[in-house]
Amino acid sequence: MLNYGVLEYSDATLAAIRHQVMQLRWSHAFVHVTDMEAMVDFYTNVLGFEVTDRGDVGGNEFVFLSQVETDHHQLGFSATREQSGRSNNVAHFAFRVDDLDTVKTMHQVLTKDDRVTNIMPITHGNAWSVYFNDPEDNGIEIFCDTPWHVAQPQGGPWDPTMATDDIVNATQTAFEGAAEFGPINDYYEERSSHLTRREGGQT
Repeated sequence: MLNYGVLEYSDATLAAIRHQVMQLRWSHAFVHVTDMEAMVDFYTNVLGFEVTDRGDVGGNEFVFLSQVETDHHQLGFSATREQSGRSNNVAHFAFRVDDLDTVKTMHQVLTKDDRVTNIMPITHGNAWSVYFNDPEDNGIEIFCDTPWHVAQPQGGPWDPTMATDDIVNATQTAFEGAAEFGPINDYYEERSSHLTRREGGQT
């Protein structure tokens, strides 16, 4: 039993409240950086973000970046990073794009930028992804959906230099025998129905 002011809630009631009214939606990540201008330059001029705000608090500079109208910032930078090198607690941040041609174009852009390292085109069957490390070694993923859902985790390499239709056909051939292979829209509809039942307190 938890007491919030004059209201007391049992564990069962709290669980029901969470199911009915709390839905978390991803908004942004905040990243400690060493070289602010180098990071802002890369994320604006290579990845296409815009600076929406920047300022100083307590002697520390903060920069906010976004590409969408619904979030003031998708990323925040503060010039407070104490150690260089790869993070040992965050593997990567992922950004969705609209289609495979955009992923292929981003791969071309990244391969021409000397600040980018560890470029790895990986498909998980349900996504075509390009993984890489930014100028301060943070892991980044750019991806789009494939037409299929596939049980995870799994993955393999794909070749962004191939024709788009050939990539699609090769991915289908590679994963059509995998568990839960099927149209991704069917999977999304099933998830939507599940969440509707969950919000209604059904199992």
